[in-house]
Amino acid sequence: MHERTANRAASAAATAPGLAHPAYDVAARVLHWTTAVLVLFLLPLGVVIANRWGGEWKDWLYNLHRSIGTVLMLVILIRVGYRLTHQPLPLPDEIPLSQRRASRVVHWALYTLLVLQPFVGWAGSSAFPAPVIVFGLFNLPMIAPADRALSDQLLLVHRTIGLTIACFVTVHIAAAIYHHFVRKDGVLMRMITG
Repeated sequence: MHERTANRAASAAATAPGLAHPAYDVAARVLHWTTAVLVLFLLPLGVVIANRWGGEWKDWLYNLHRSIGTVLMLVILIRVGYRLTHQPLPLPDEIPLSQRRASRVVHWALYTLLVLQPFVGWAGSSAFPAPVIVFGLFNLPMIAPADRALSDQLLLVHRTIGLTIACFVTVHIAAAIYHHFVRKDGVLMRMITG
């Protein structure tokens, strides 16, 4: 019991205004922000191509989306591997249990959806059939048989997952803003400074 009280005091002291906050290591921060940039680029790009707003740029935009999606697929697999082998920093003790649980749900939902999303898109492109050309350098192998009906179903799932990711990303960003500007507890800064 005494140890838990000491941990709470240390956590409160570490997150007091003006004091340094414990931070994630450089690898965790690079993986987080690389994922964030890729996702925040892919989501609006996906909306553009799904609504066929690309005009004469349509094919180029599809290839860009597939190329960046391939990069995201590699980044997120590395990130999940890193996360499974490195425990995240604990949230400050004063954060309510309900918010801790919500944080875990949002993080693991994002990990799961971000792992599934590029594979579903890849399979949908393969079934179309449309090659996944990565930045004009090489093609990914086809992973689904040519079947237009299957492609339509997979790409519908891909769009649905994309919208779900957008919702979870919005919740994640809103929580980070809340912690930074309302609670002022240093949670956001742990992923920014080191």
